[in-house]
Amino acid sequence: MFGAALQPSPRAQAVLLLAAGALMLLFALDLFGVKAVGRLVPRPPASFSRAVRQTTKGRSALAPALLGLATVLVPCGVTLSVELIAITSGSPVAGAAVMAGFVLGTAPLFALLGYLFRRSARAFSGRLGIITGVVVLAVGLWTISSGLQAGGWVSFQPQSAQAAGATEAVRTDASGKQIVTVTVTSVYSPTAITAKAGVPTTLVLHGKGANGCARGFTIPALGIREIVETDADTEVDLGTPKAGTLRFTCSMGMVSGNINFQEGATR
Repeated sequence: MFGAALQPSPRAQAVLLLAAGALMLLFALDLFGVKAVGRLVPRPPASFSRAVRQTTKGRSALAPALLGLATVLVPCGVTLSVELIAITSGSPVAGAAVMAGFVLGTAPLFALLGYLFRRSARAFSGRLGIITGVVVLAVGLWTISSGLQAGGWVSFQPQSAQAAGATEAVRTDASGKQIVTVTVTSVYSPTAITAKAGVPTTLVLHGKGANGCARGFTIPALGIREIVETDADTEVDLGTPKAGTLRFTCSMGMVSGNINFQEGATR
């Protein structure tokens, strides 16, 4: 019941991503030895830190696994997005399935990274903290950029990414309603569309093997969130848009696009 009732808006989720990214930047600066951020970085109790250090030095085969499972608690944009999907699924079984799929899917990569770090610990003795800081800094900046896109505040989609056929994405049906079609695969196509303002408009999300985070389609400015059908059309009523740019993005802020509504636009 809690998951069904909790439906954060696209911008609320974007704010969580920004907060996670900011926290990771603090962690990175702390790893670099910047004393000014020391008081701002949340730290676990000393007893917990000692227990973790003792666990890492133990020879039990179970210790690394338990420590690795605990990394799901580390603030991360992707992890937060998946956790939100699990919470808002409205079903404990569906939520558990989402998190299980995420953990199983990422486990091989983290196992490989753990092995490489362990093997290289001696070679990079004294510099591992700096290297880790660089990685955390990069992930933090990526998370912030995703949050900004997920909130619809900016778009980092290059202009050259406009798909061919963007003009054919807009048509008018027999009733005079404007139909804007976006094809959804693992990305959106086209990513830049020009349509007429002041006309009743329906957005058609044409699923064509839709997969990945692109299925979690959002229009942050309107608070719209839709799960795109894998191989079917999903219709979204945009009302009568005013002149301006309407940005759309996936739920993680990784792929995005925009519809530019213009007065008297021709197609």
